Amino acid sequence: MNWGAISARFDRVRAGDTGLQKKIRGLRRRLTLLLAVVGPGLITSNVDNDAGGISVYTQAGAKYGYALLWSLIPMTIALYVTEEMCARMGVVTGKGLSDLIREEFGFRSTFFVMIAGFFVDLANVVAEFAGVAAAMQIFGINKYVSVPIAAMLVWILVIRGTYRQVEVIFLFACVLYLSYVFSAFLAKPDWLIAAKHTVFPNLQFNSGYLIMLTGLVGTTIAPWQFFYLQAGFVEKKVGPRQYPQARADVLFGSVTCMMIVFFIIVCTAATLYTTGHRDITDAGQAAQALIPLAGKGAGVLFAFGLLNASLFAASILPLSTAHVICEGLGFEAGLDRKFKEAPIFYWLYTVLIVVGAGVVLLPNAPLWKILIFSQVGNGVWLPVVVIFILLLVNRRDLMGEYVNTTTFNVVAWVTAIAMIALTLVLTYTAIFQQATPPAP
Repeated sequence: MNWGAISARFDRVRAGDTGLQKKIRGLRRRLTLLLAVVGPGLITSNVDNDAGGISVYTQAGAKYGYALLWSLIPMTIALYVTEEMCARMGVVTGKGLSDLIREEFGFRSTFFVMIAGFFVDLANVVAEFAGVAAAMQIFGINKYVSVPIAAMLVWILVIRGTYRQVEVIFLFACVLYLSYVFSAFLAKPDWLIAAKHTVFPNLQFNSGYLIMLTGLVGTTIAPWQFFYLQAGFVEKKVGPRQYPQARADVLFGSVTCMMIVFFIIVCTAATLYTTGHRDITDAGQAAQALIPLAGKGAGVLFAFGLLNASLFAASILPLSTAHVICEGLGFEAGLDRKFKEAPIFYWLYTVLIVVGAGVVLLPNAPLWKILIFSQVGNGVWLPVVVIFILLLVNRRDLMGEYVNTTTFNVVAWVTAIAMIALTLVLTYTAIFQQATPPAP
């Protein structure tokens, strides 16, 4: 027996095992690093599917069937590119978006961003509490009970929790969006037709279609998310060495966000559109209408998804607005600061929740109009914020080697120009159709 050969083979096996162990340890380190960084991208993208967004997606499916699915692919690309730029700025500069706008463009520009953001986001917060009311009414709970309780829970969560605690709860809420996937399968749609409309565009030039398209883009790529996303990476102290993990977080969030949008539109198109229920005005009505059409399970899952989305967004939207204003004015901000350390930040958060919930409790409040125009307002405000982002991210003195590539610049500028053009066409079409008398 050749003990020397056996010993050499044993050494090689042991060396091989050591190499495998090194690979496992390396993979474990990369996974740990990714889990440490993940959060802002996934949370920000998925909270876009809020009550206002779900209502818009519901209407898109109920009124136009699968016809608007084609818009999801370009919106996924635009969502990733625009969010990635903010993530990169936060990681490289260690500053929030409002901070950078104030430092690079002065207080006047920052003040405009703050005022526009405050009013658009306030309308969005109202839409979230309207979503809570609609979802809980399906479960037999009156809005005068559900909305105050929801507002109190949201307020306590943020006031009493640390950034890490709040982030864990938000990540868990992201998982609950899977209820819409189950609802879509229970609706038994025609998947081949849905796939066809996803790949091949179906453009229509009328004010209703253009409003819906503007609302879709406005709620999927909302301006507030850029401020929250960048602030999230800054608050987590993510640096340039963790940039690949931050980019992966944004990519995963963008894809999962648009997948949920796809399933919501497919679910409502397969049921409400095909059966002629095309006058649905909010997601709560859609959930109720789904019960006789697709079964109680589909309706309950849809309502549960609406409740989850509403509470999720009602927590984050006021946070984003508070970050925008406090960063712009130079006040302390962040969940890891106590109330006495950042009083303006927490008072702004409190005011937005109280006013948002209070408007929903007003008798005969035009909630549907507030909801739709909050999403259209996002679409109008979007190109302004994207232009600020593009000007900042292309500053080599600010970003160094992390300035935009040509591809990113093209996609981002196309997004901004498309939203400006869509808004102008929408306004012209609405005026023209109002001025033209109906045919006899």
